[in-house]
Amino acid sequence: MSTDQDLLADGRLTDGLLAHPYAVYDRLRDTAPVHRVTGPDGSPAWLVTRYDDVREALVNPLLSLDKRHALPGGYKGFALPPALDANLLNMDPPDHTRIRRLVGRAFTTRRVEQLRAPIRRTADHLLDVLGTSGGPHGSTDLIAAYAAPLPITVICDLLGVPHEHRRDFRAWTDVLVAPDPARPQAAKEAVVAMLGFFTQLLADKRKEPADDLLSDLIAVRDEGGREGSDRLSEDELMSLAFLILFAGYENTVQLIGTAVLALLQHPDQLAALRADPSRLPAAVEEFVRYDGPALLAIRRFPLEDVTIGDVTVPAGETVLLSLAAANRDPRRFPDADRFDLGRDATGHLALGHGIHYCLGAPLARLETEIALAALLERLPDLKLDGDPGDLRWRPSLRARGLLALPVTY
Repeated sequence: MSTDQDLLADGRLTDGLLAHPYAVYDRLRDTAPVHRVTGPDGSPAWLVTRYDDVREALVNPLLSLDKRHALPGGYKGFALPPALDANLLNMDPPDHTRIRRLVGRAFTTRRVEQLRAPIRRTADHLLDVLGTSGGPHGSTDLIAAYAAPLPITVICDLLGVPHEHRRDFRAWTDVLVAPDPARPQAAKEAVVAMLGFFTQLLADKRKEPADDLLSDLIAVRDEGGREGSDRLSEDELMSLAFLILFAGYENTVQLIGTAVLALLQHPDQLAALRADPSRLPAAVEEFVRYDGPALLAIRRFPLEDVTIGDVTVPAGETVLLSLAAANRDPRRFPDADRFDLGRDATGHLALGHGIHYCLGAPLARLETEIALAALLERLPDLKLDGDPGDLRWRPSLRARGLLALPVTY
């Protein structure tokens, strides 16, 4: 196992990478594009950083998401009970194909576009609250006041989660994404609480179905699909609800936060976007390429020995594909470390590639577009409050995001 101190101290994936991910990735792409590392839980893994290697690996059918193909002692990611673990992030075809087909119809671009007006109303309401609390001028943490409550409201409305449980879910998610080493039991407690929450939520929806996605999925589970082919097990149903709620909140809050930060740190780009807001949909692609919410794709396990780049990875070992490193690869994106809303950012891998491409990508794009449009319109003097060097990032490899974004307006 490599212990190159200049790349990853003691070979550990978390050392240095959390504070300065792109500097570490620049070095790795040039010197060790397929690099043996120690994973977040102390187990070994292979880190892949070049665009071409990552893109090819994302569609390689020999790289499985199913943890049953992992060697003992390797990095496997989240440790969840079966009732939350039977989700798309742990599945290969044909189960992956079956479940994605069932839920995918709710996240088509056409269906998601119907949410534009409700999302804008939520954004305006949150900004109204800012105006009420701070007057025409004020200061706030934009993550807590805006970037976090917007996506949790949208995804909870879509699924049909009651308002009184939304704050709890945010707290549980934060614990799972960035576990506190000083509180080793907190993650287990959060999992137990979420399991109880989803169990009760499904029971409530069965008693009183509503016009929401979760009620629709329960109907699929209880009534069966065409000739019984499209059917969910109870664990699959609960795991799917967990994944949609978890990912639908977590990824979007981080994307909105890093997008706003990028604009505030690049006033020329912010001015160009204010001058022509019609560029926002294309701008979202550069936001997600430049500093997307996921440093790594979900871990994979070779079904047999697999060659990535010029390295052969043995069957069953853990492969971590760095989406963030791939998106900053100058071989694919010239001057890749430059934030440029005029660049053609299509082809980025921030939302995946192939059959595991992010199911909620249309919704994440739309929420980010609307969140920024509302900010540009209603807070024309938005600025960072304090030294950018003092910003604190979430100590997590699962989701890159700011703990807080202090601003004045």
